[in-house]
Amino acid sequence: MIIGPKYKIARRLQAPIFEKTQTQKFSLREERKNKKRSFRKQKTDYGIQLNEKQKARMFYCVTEKQFAKYVKQALEKKVSSPTVTLLKSLEHRLDNVVWRAGILPTHLSARQAVAHGHFLVNGKRVYVPSYSVSLKDKITIRERSKGSKLFNELEEKMKETQSPDWMSWDNIKKEISIKEGTIAEKADLLFDLGQVIEYYQR
Repeated sequence: MIIGPKYKIARRLQAPIFEKTQTQKFSLREERKNKKRSFRKQKTDYGIQLNEKQKARMFYCVTEKQFAKYVKQALEKKVSSPTVTLLKSLEHRLDNVVWRAGILPTHLSARQAVAHGHFLVNGKRVYVPSYSVSLKDKITIRERSKGSKLFNELEEKMKETQSPDWMSWDNIKKEISIKEGTIAEKADLLFDLGQVIEYYQR
């Protein structure tokens, strides 16, 4: 997936959706921009929904086609609300799991590491960032990859990371386990999935 100039995209979407744009410089610039925006014409409902969709898509580093597929599947399921189903699909992507666990610092670095085959799911090597993990799955770092600089000081990094309640980390086995747990919308998502669903229901 081609992202492009991350800082410019974050500015356009008015949210620091990429980790390296979450800087004091970004915040100060946005503060000045917001003062100017207050005199501009307000966005339409469609414009707001489109912006939220783009923020969600860029946050998870998902292509337009793939994101639309996730939304379609969420709308077709009747067991729970579409927003919860969509969030679960996005959060259970293997690249997101690796990032949420704290093994790698950004979605993009986690996506690249998965694509390069650094991770195993239940003992099998997986190269697909969009691979969907399931309950009781075990995600481990490939033995030959453990010496990579990607995983330097991993134990210290993991001590500083608060993983979601639907996964656990074993520091001895260097293993992520997927367990029961509620996937709820978080403040750090920086977007409204309700608006995203409304965009696709237009």
